[in-house]
Amino acid sequence: MLRKKYINKKSKNKLVIKKKKIGSINRRQKATNRYLKDMIEARYMVLTIFIICAFSLIGIKLFDLQVVKNDEYSEELAMATEKTIESTSAPRGRIYDRNHKLIVDNEAIKTIYYKKQSGITTEEEIELAKKVGSMISVDYSDLTTNMMKEFWYVSHEKEANEKITDEEWKQKSERKLDDDDIKDLIFERITDEEINFDDATKEASYIYYLMNKGYSYAEKIIKNEDVLEEEYALISENIDSLKGFNTKLDWERIYLYGDTFKSILGTVSSNSQGIPSELASYYLDNGYSLDDRVGISYLEYQYENYLRGTKAVYRVLSDNTYELVSEGKRGNDIVLTIDIELQQYLEEMLANEVMNAKNEANTEYYNRSFAIVSDPQTGEILAMAGKQVQQGENGVNKIVDYTPGIVTLPVTPGSVVKGASMLVGYKYGAIDIGTYQLDECIKIKDTPEKCSWRTMGLIDDIYALQYSSNVYQYKIAIKIGGGNYVYNEPLSLDESAFDKYRDMYAQFGLGVKTGIDLPVESLGYSGTSKLPGHLLDFAIGQYDTYTPIQLSQYINTIANSGKRLKPYLLKEVYAPSEDESTFGELVYETKTEQLGTVDVEKKYMDRVREGFHAVVTSGLGYGYMGNYYDSSGKTGTSQSFIDTDGDGVVDTETITSSFVGYSPSENPEMSVVVVSPDISHSYGYSTYQSAVTSRISANIVNKYFELNSN
Repeated sequence: MLRKKYINKKSKNKLVIKKKKIGSINRRQKATNRYLKDMIEARYMVLTIFIICAFSLIGIKLFDLQVVKNDEYSEELAMATEKTIESTSAPRGRIYDRNHKLIVDNEAIKTIYYKKQSGITTEEEIELAKKVGSMISVDYSDLTTNMMKEFWYVSHEKEANEKITDEEWKQKSERKLDDDDIKDLIFERITDEEINFDDATKEASYIYYLMNKGYSYAEKIIKNEDVLEEEYALISENIDSLKGFNTKLDWERIYLYGDTFKSILGTVSSNSQGIPSELASYYLDNGYSLDDRVGISYLEYQYENYLRGTKAVYRVLSDNTYELVSEGKRGNDIVLTIDIELQQYLEEMLANEVMNAKNEANTEYYNRSFAIVSDPQTGEILAMAGKQVQQGENGVNKIVDYTPGIVTLPVTPGSVVKGASMLVGYKYGAIDIGTYQLDECIKIKDTPEKCSWRTMGLIDDIYALQYSSNVYQYKIAIKIGGGNYVYNEPLSLDESAFDKYRDMYAQFGLGVKTGIDLPVESLGYSGTSKLPGHLLDFAIGQYDTYTPIQLSQYINTIANSGKRLKPYLLKEVYAPSEDESTFGELVYETKTEQLGTVDVEKKYMDRVREGFHAVVTSGLGYGYMGNYYDSSGKTGTSQSFIDTDGDGVVDTETITSSFVGYSPSENPEMSVVVVSPDISHSYGYSTYQSAVTSRISANIVNKYFELNSN
């Protein structure tokens, strides 16, 4: 009994404990529930705030789209859903000289053109040609018999087919003849009587030819010269009935200084030409259309991105009328480094000197000279020209422009490079300042003697430059090559000497591209032979060849005491201005670019400059710098070899004359390079050499300082 009570009491205690535990759990559960409830309510609050903010932002955006920017987005929608077209062309930027004198401009011209419409038939084009021929006058003087046969062929299909025999038609069906063969047979059988056209039909024939010339999708110029106001208006008023014919104001480049510098200014493709096939890939990759007018040579090509205009954009409306979306504008204007007055003088003077030199002795093989004027402190080209004598059809000599030869025609430079050769000697210890060497003829076994133009005896480095000693340079080259010279004995030289010379020359821009901003530039020829005699030739400028622009970079590097500067023609670029008399915003300005520095001590560069000063003041270059004796420079005479009979084999030795110089000697402001290839030869009794190089150089220097005296 007692045990039972004890058990019941214990059970009750357990029950109480259990109830307490359950109560504790319930309290914890309620607390947890309250916490969860509070957290859910907080999250709902955050979510509510987020939704309110999101809808507020959406509302603001909708207000911005539908109200604030309604016009802008409506325009974009229209552009995306409606067809737009561009005008056919836009005027290019103008070209000015360094003094802001206008050189190249655009001239508006009335143009009547045709663009083939989709689905138009040959019969319709024939009728259009006749109709347009009755409305305008077209010069058909270039009409050929083949063009007239083509017009008869397309106009008389039945009669044309009757000229083919049954046997020939059978051969075509058997694929023994193709369509071109059949057409050729028809053309052979068209009689003179059948193409004995009257003037109106001849004019229609020529118009039809112009309509179908070139790419089918391109615009065809029917008339753009001497278009009368009446003709222009008549076509304009009838474009609805003249399917594909239309009028426009096009533009052409005009050159305010005639042909001056024209070859380097470059050319632009015509409307009928569009992009030439050889440039199509390049321009198409840059977003152009095949019928766009583009720069196709020299500066017009080089700076196409600046000069190209922006075409007007039109929206095609539902009634096939046009609405202007954005106006076209002229391309950017570019300013060149060229002084057009100096350039004009240079070309006229050069042409006269080249022509006059042809009347001197020993000039049978001479026909051209080149000249460059530049700023040695910046690399700017101030003027450059090349002129060549050619024999005309009537046997009379005429002058043609050869300015591109400045960057494309390598010549044997001769002694003008001895400044660089002397620095090789200084750098590698073959000589030092004031070193004396004996000028005497050099004789290597089994080779002809190598001498200076006269025997000079014991001379120092200044005298060697002043009077252009070859032997002084020979002896330097032998020491550079580690040779042991003995008269009329074999000579062995270390071939690495060639690399030492070429490395030094390259530091001046000889044998490497100068970087001039033109689309073409030649390197010249680098000899491959490593014979000792060729190293001696190399040292006096008788081995490798260089272009005149490379010689210009070379003398500028000496003039500015060792900085090789990139030559350039573009000075500034300006955005087009609404005020035609002023420039717009400056878009780009060329900065002087230093490509390298000559790796020699300053005292050695100064010594070469001293030698070049002696050349002009009392040496072989006396008079080459005109009236300005406080100048420096170096003459050069070299042996050249040419092909005189056009068989591809070099057969004649000639003499090339060169000069490089700068003025003043300290802090020079201009440099000059003149090259006259094949100015003389050693055949016959006379050894006369024309002084045309000296005259050209002196005239240039005098004119430069006349123009820049203020």
